[in-house]
Order: sequence, then structure tokens, then C-alpha cells
Amino acid sequence: YHLLEMAKDRLLGTDNSIQEIAYSLGFEYPHYFSNLFKKKIGMSPTEYRRWN
Repeated sequence: YHLLEMAKDRLLGTDNSIQEIAYSLGFEYPHYFSNLFKKKIGMSPTEYRRWN
């Protein structure tokens, strides 16, 4: 879950694309990151960025 906290920080603290954030967190495929994020947080990375 530490990974998801890092993801949230990067989503809100940078203008990096979702793809760039996924790669920086060690995901080989950005859609795996997006799926995990949505499953655990309840919204997609894009939605999280938009609403926070």
C-alpha cells in the first residue's frame, strides 16, 4: 500500500502522465497500475487527480 501512497503523491504533486508515473513506480504496463489503483482507491488515477 506504500506504493499507492507514492502514486497519490505523484498524481497530485507532478504533471507527469499516468504512464510516466506507472513506469516510475516499477509497473511494466501502465494499465496494470491503473487497474490496481482503481481497485484499491475506488477511482482511476485520472479521476483522482481531477477531484483532489
